[in-house]
Amino acid sequence: MNDAENMSRSRLVLFAHGSRDPLWREPFELLRGDMASQEGGNLVRLAYMEFAEPTLMDMAAEAIREGVGAIWILPLFLAGGAHVSNDIPDQVGAVRERYPHLEVEILPPIGEDPSFKAVLRSIVGKACREVARNGRVTPSGKDC
Repeated sequence: MNDAENMSRSRLVLFAHGSRDPLWREPFELLRGDMASQEGGNLVRLAYMEFAEPTLMDMAAEAIREGVGAIWILPLFLAGGAHVSNDIPDQVGAVRERYPHLEVEILPPIGEDPSFKAVLRSIVGKACREVARNGRVTPSGKDC
């Protein structure tokens, strides 16, 4: 099977918490658009756990309609917790029940990826240096 066939058979679903506020959703939608342009428009989708659409079930239904055999869910969460441990698996269970022929896999949340942790350290370090340059100290009273 060639790469084009593999891409049409699998899909990555970026899975964010969700919010009724369109400004909150905007960065995720921009990310999805950027990744679709970079990786192929048919490969990357975006779904929300609650408060917004499309939902994970919507993405599963779309995958079935389009002949996609597997979806890989990438939680856009900084850390594990109730959503990652309970809510996402519960939604995946509902998808598997409704679409038993669709393979559904959950990837670790982005916050667990070492490269993401490095980016966070870089951002925090930059903010720390900015605070230090402006003569301020951290809340603990110590330099970064």
